[in-house]
Amino acid sequence: MTLRLRQAASAAVVLMALGAVIGVAANKYGKPKTIVHVVTLYYKDGTTEEQKKTVLDGIEKMAGEVPGIKNVWLKSVKVQGSVQIKDAEGKLVNKNITDAFVMEFENEAAFKAYDDHPAHRAWEKVYVPLRGQSRSYDITNQ
Repeated sequence: MTLRLRQAASAAVVLMALGAVIGVAANKYGKPKTIVHVVTLYYKDGTTEEQKKTVLDGIEKMAGEVPGIKNVWLKSVKVQGSVQIKDAEGKLVNKNITDAFVMEFENEAAFKAYDDHPAHRAWEKVYVPLRGQSRSYDITNQ
């Protein structure tokens, strides 16, 4: 291998290493001031897939009507956890959480206004009768 070829190979290795370092260093993230509303739940026994779809479609419709909803996530990829409930005989049993959805709000004012918005109240009339139990988590960087 000639000197020039070795130098070129060394330069290529250095450039690749530098590119890897720059690539890692370029990983940027933010801490938005929005509020994320995360809901985990299981549906009542007997709830059909079509009824679940109606709930999720309602969230998407609501997002178009309630000012301040920026984004929604509607497809549960992986949901973990369980809650204890009493069965028909009054015995405590674990019930797996099966579904989740997320809504992102522009700010706290938008999040608070959503609670009493007519579109939210209309959606609840569909959702609440199908919901077994749910937990919500409201998270922000503010």
